[in-house]
Amino acid sequence: MTLKAAIELGLLDALSNTGGRPLTADELSADLPTEDKAEAAASVDRILQLLASFNVVKCWTDDDAVPAGSQHEAEAVLVRRYTPAPVCRWLTRSSSGASLAPYSMYTADQDYMKTWHQLAASVAGGGPPSFERVHGVPIFDYFPQNLRLSGVFNQAMVQISVMVTSKLLDRYNGFDTIDVLVDVGGGTGSTLEMITSRYKHIKAINFDLPHVISQAPTLPGVKHISGNMFADIPVGDAIFLKTVLHLHGDNDCIKILKNCHRALPEKGKLIAVEFVLPTTPEATRGAQNLFILDVMMFSNFREGKERTEQEFLKLAREAGFSGAFCSTYVFGNFWALEYIK
Repeated sequence: MTLKAAIELGLLDALSNTGGRPLTADELSADLPTEDKAEAAASVDRILQLLASFNVVKCWTDDDAVPAGSQHEAEAVLVRRYTPAPVCRWLTRSSSGASLAPYSMYTADQDYMKTWHQLAASVAGGGPPSFERVHGVPIFDYFPQNLRLSGVFNQAMVQISVMVTSKLLDRYNGFDTIDVLVDVGGGTGSTLEMITSRYKHIKAINFDLPHVISQAPTLPGVKHISGNMFADIPVGDAIFLKTVLHLHGDNDCIKILKNCHRALPEKGKLIAVEFVLPTTPEATRGAQNLFILDVMMFSNFREGKERTEQEFLKLAREAGFSGAFCSTYVFGNFWALEYIK
C-alpha cells in the first residue's frame, strides 16, 4: 500500500527524472496540494524510509556537521536524500514506455483487495471464487459495472503485454518461418502489431470476441476476425496464445487446444506464452511470485491456474499435439512453449 501511495504521489517518477541527483523529502513534496509543507515533507520522508528499507529507493543521510559531544549536538538537523534503486526502472516509464506501476496499482486497489477476505470461504465452501463472492458476478462481467477498476486493470495488462512481447521478440526466434500467424484472444491487436513490425513477412490474423474486435484499430498486415475460440479458430500455419490458458481449467484448455490443432496444417506450430510453475515450491522471489499468481487465479476465476511445464505438455498431448516440444524463457517467469502438430 505504501508503494501504491508513492506511485500515486509521483515520488518514484520524480526521483527517476533528476539525472541521478538525490532529492530531499522537502523537494519531493514541494508540489503536493497541501498548505502545510512541513507536515507533507515529514510524511513523504516516512514513506520513503519504508521503501528504502525494502531497497525500492536508496537513502543517504547528512546533518549540519555539529561535532559529536558538543553542546549543540542535540540541535543537529538530520537530512535524508533519496535516489531510485534499480527496481524503479520497472516502476517508472522505461525506454519502451512500459511499466509495472499500473499492475502495482491494480493489485492494491481497494475494490480488488477486499476480494481476498473471501479466500477462506471459497476454499472451504467451494462454489464461486473470492472475487465473485464479493462483487456478485464473475470478474470480467464486473468490469463493465466498475469502469474505474476496469481501466486500472486494462492499463496494467497493456503495460505487461508490451514488456513481455518486447522480450519475446528478443529471445524467441520461432517467428522466422511463419507466413500466417493467428493470435487467439489477441485483444485489439497490439501484440500482433509489435510482432509484424519486426517480422514484416508475416500475414497476421487477430482473433477475439466480437465486442473486442469492434474496438480494434486498423493495423498494417493485421486482419481482424471475430468469433469464439471454443467454437472454431481461423486457419494459419502458426497459432499464438498469450496468457490465455491460465484463465481456464483443464477441460476448457483442452477444448481450446483441440480447436487450435484443427486449425493448423500438418507440422503446424502452436506458441503459448504462459507463466510456468516450478514442480516443487522454492523459497525464492521468482517462485513466490508464481505461487502468488496461482492463488490470485484461484481467487479470481476458480478454475484458472498456473501450471508446470509438464502439465502444459500433458494438455497439449491430450489435444492431439504429438510433435516436438520446446520451451524458451522470455522474461519475468514468462515462457514461450512451442508445440508442433
